[in-house]
Amino acid sequence: MLLSVILMAVATFLLNLPMGYWRQGVRKFSWQWIVAIHAMVPVIILLRHLMHIGFAWWTFLITIPCYFGGQFVGARLRRRGQ
Repeated sequence: MLLSVILMAVATFLLNLPMGYWRQGVRKFSWQWIVAIHAMVPVIILLRHLMHIGFAWWTFLITIPCYFGGQFVGARLRRRGQ
């Protein structure tokens, strides 16, 4: 179970890298910005079901920082490239 959570956390981080990269290039609070933040939520939920992780409270302590970390690092990569 713990290995599944770790793999899902890594996948969450990696899936959010391009979304953070995209988010950095659009106007704040525009529809593209909102989509860039929220588009991966259904994918993450699907991953939770496919990996039989469920929604135990402690799994969120690992995955939520990875979600926002991927967004942050993706945005940082875009800023660094400009």
